[in-house]
Amino acid sequence: MQLSVASGPGMGAVNEDIALTGPDTVVVLDGVSVVPGGPPAGCAHSTSWYVRHLGARLMSLAAVDHSTSLTDVLSLAITGVNGLHDATCDLSREDGPASTVAMIRRRDDVLDYLVLSDSVLLLDCGEGGGSIRAITDDTGEQLARKHLRAVLDSHGLTGSTDLRGLADLTTVVAELQALYLRLRNRPGGYWVASALPRAAEHARTGTLPLGSVRQAALLSDGASRLVDPFGVLTWPALLQVLRDEGPAALIARTREAEMSDPECLRWPRFKRSDDATAVHVRFNDTGPPA
Repeated sequence: MQLSVASGPGMGAVNEDIALTGPDTVVVLDGVSVVPGGPPAGCAHSTSWYVRHLGARLMSLAAVDHSTSLTDVLSLAITGVNGLHDATCDLSREDGPASTVAMIRRRDDVLDYLVLSDSVLLLDCGEGGGSIRAITDDTGEQLARKHLRAVLDSHGLTGSTDLRGLADLTTVVAELQALYLRLRNRPGGYWVASALPRAAEHARTGTLPLGSVRQAALLSDGASRLVDPFGVLTWPALLQVLRDEGPAALIARTREAEMSDPECLRWPRFKRSDDATAVHVRFNDTGPPA
């Protein structure tokens, strides 16, 4: 595998994304932050702490025994991290540190993949843009948009997404966060890596013949914004940027688009800039490295 990687923080000083690579395995994690003004966390550890420890366990478990499915790898990794802080933290609460997961593993002549929550895995399985598959689970994003619409309507902003019309944005954000947390890791809600190992059962997984995959990209949602929600690129175009210019260029283009909409009006969002991580992987003869 030929790999190129870039990662950068959004509006915060700390980048809560992480990318880890090995001879056969690639992992991208996007830490899920608790929005300021939300309920206090039941865990004493930061989101960055969680993603570092979860990522290390994912890499180790995936490499040690290729007969272990990626679903089981994720479940075991979550259990392992739980063991690091279950004596000091209340892991029964839904507001502890959490993370999305995107990972691939080369195993003999096949490629295993797993995606949990809204990170994106792009797989190029042949010639032409129609061969590119985007694997993600945007259930959480859909629920967030649904609740945002309901909250805005309740505050008199029916039909509008202009958050400047809110008298108390902090209160609204806290209200949305509380609603969103109540939907975490439960039926009818959305699933992320946190304290429940069974969340792994809800990941999108698969195995492909290695020879059918030309290239792949693993993206945190901060690095996939130019496609969704911005609509500036298509998935094939984004993959072309990664191949021709590299992940750092993709993130730079994303920052340019974000800065062109500093008040978040063209593309309504709570964060002007989000942490962004992109890994581009070449398997077969897909041209020289970017």
